Parts: sequence; C-alpha cells; structure tokens
Amino acid sequence: MPIATPEVYNEMLDRAKAGKFAYPAINVTSSQTLHAALRGFAEAESDGIVQISTGGAEFLGGQHSKDMVTGAVALAEFAHIVAEKYDVNIALHTDHCPKDKLDGYVRPLLAVSEERVRAGRNPLFQSHMWDGSAETLADNLSIAQELLERARAAKIILEVEITPTGGEEDGVSHEINDSLYTTVDDAVRTAEALGLGDKGRYLLAASFGNVHGVYKPGNVVLRPELLKELNEGVAAKYGKPAGSQPFDFVFHGGSGSSPEEILTALENGVVKMNIDTDTQYAFTRPVADHMFRNYDGVLKVDGEVGNKKTYDPRTWGKLAEASMAARVLEACQNLRSTGTRLK
Repeated sequence: MPIATPEVYNEMLDRAKAGKFAYPAINVTSSQTLHAALRGFAEAESDGIVQISTGGAEFLGGQHSKDMVTGAVALAEFAHIVAEKYDVNIALHTDHCPKDKLDGYVRPLLAVSEERVRAGRNPLFQSHMWDGSAETLADNLSIAQELLERARAAKIILEVEITPTGGEEDGVSHEINDSLYTTVDDAVRTAEALGLGDKGRYLLAASFGNVHGVYKPGNVVLRPELLKELNEGVAAKYGKPAGSQPFDFVFHGGSGSSPEEILTALENGVVKMNIDTDTQYAFTRPVADHMFRNYDGVLKVDGEVGNKKTYDPRTWGKLAEASMAARVLEACQNLRSTGTRLK
C-alpha cells in the first residue's frame, strides 16, 4: 500500500480512538531503519507512523551540509516509493521541532506540501509536530494557531506539545519536576485557541510525567489517568457528553513504560506513542554482537586482511534490520494495533 492519504490517515486515527489502541510512531534516521519500521508494521499487520526528528533530518541531510529539509524530503520521497511494497498504511510525521528550528524545518516542509496540494497531489508528510513546550503557553498556542491554519490548508495534521516532557531529545531538555503534568486549565486554554477539530485536526502531546530516553523503574512517576481528567474538564467546559474524549493524545517518552501504564493511556485517548530509544538499541545491539564475535574479520588485525563477508555492511545490516523490526512488532502488540490494518 502507498503512504497514507490525508483521508486514510484520519481514518486510521479515528479507528484507533474508537478501538482504544494506538499506533507506534517510530523514529528513523536512514533508509535501513525505515525498512525496519515498515517490516515490523507489516509483520504485525498494523498500520503505523514513521517520523523524523530535526536531528534525524540533519543526519539524513548528510554531514557535508547537514540540511534538515533536504534530509527529510529525501527520505519521505524514498518512503513514498518503497512503502508500496508493504501491505500496511504508513503516515509520515516530523517529530519535535522547537521555535528556533521552525524556519529551518517545519515551515519549509509545510511549503513543500502546500505546493503539492495546489498541484492536485497529496502532501509529502501527513503530520508535523510543533514543540512549544519551552515557551509560555500563550506564545506556544499563538504559534500553534498559525501552523494549524497552514497545516489544515495543506491537508496535514498538526501535533502540539503544550507542556514539557522531561529528559532530553535533539538538544531540547526539561528537568524532571512537577511541571511535567498538564493541568485542566492548560487543556481548556488549548481548546479555546485551537478548537476541537473545527479549526483543523491536531494531536495533543499532554504531559503526565513523561520523560524522554531510558530510565529505571521508580525514577519517573507516570500518571496516565491524568489524561482522563483533561478530557473530562474540556468536555464539561464545552458541553460534551460524559465520557467523551475531545482530544487525540500522544504518549511521548514511552520507552520503559509498564504495560499497565500503556493500557491506561490507551483507555484515555492516546492514539500515537513515540518510540525511539528502544528501537535505537534494538538496531544497534546485534551490530555490536557481530563486531565482538567477528573481531578478527571486521578488522585487519596484525597485518591480516580481515574477512569481507563479515565487514560487508549488508551482513550486519540485515541483523540490525531484523532486530529493530521485531521491536516494532512488539510495540504494536503492546499498543494493541496488531492485526488492525485498514484493508
């Protein structure tokens, strides 16, 4: 199947919300990690989301120029071709983009899709993220309003992060403290500024103690039940029926979360969960194992010639792809998206 059209992406999110499951959103940084993600989704018979962060896009742009837009566009165009060979629907997304990188990343990418849509084509990406969590909520939502209007015109869904996620990702960091919990007032102000779908669809990355990266149990206190409070507060404010879920939530910093925490988040409206740290490790672990096991082959030790079959990147690259694909499959199982692909 090809990359999801705007209509298919909306249907994917609607089905996740109704079925109380979520799509893993897998960060990729190369054609091979892209294939690993696609393979994992295909093996799980799950549609999914592939995303590129600013750091990932810079890496994809090559170390000569490190151009984020070039890197993101190149991989997206590649994905539009190779995804047709996988029998699942895939949405392309750009991950965290702070204020100082908007003009060098999201805004130019929006322009690319705007031009495509004017020409009668689908957008290059299906969603973009604006990370204003380092700004005041007023400034955050003001920029979000501008981006949402442009995204809506380009048939793109916007993701917004209204309060901080702890830890560090691509140079954006927040302390682990009480600010990692979104309040009902934050949620109401978001609905007042961005609407509830009437001004364009958006995904909401609310904070319930989330932290990027790897952490040991007990170091972080996740409160996914907070998402229910946010939905209930906004539903009451806008006269929505009891039990309704106005927001499409995103779970950031999901690596290391317990099954119970994930299931609570799903029940409370999470439709997308970002996974990066765990898949990075899954990709690298078998490569390290290969290098240690084949030390004399991958290196020309003591004047020897090594073994081309062991240092050929295809040899260890296949192991890396298979391992990461297996981790994506596991993520689909954890998020209950296995077997839910649109036919």
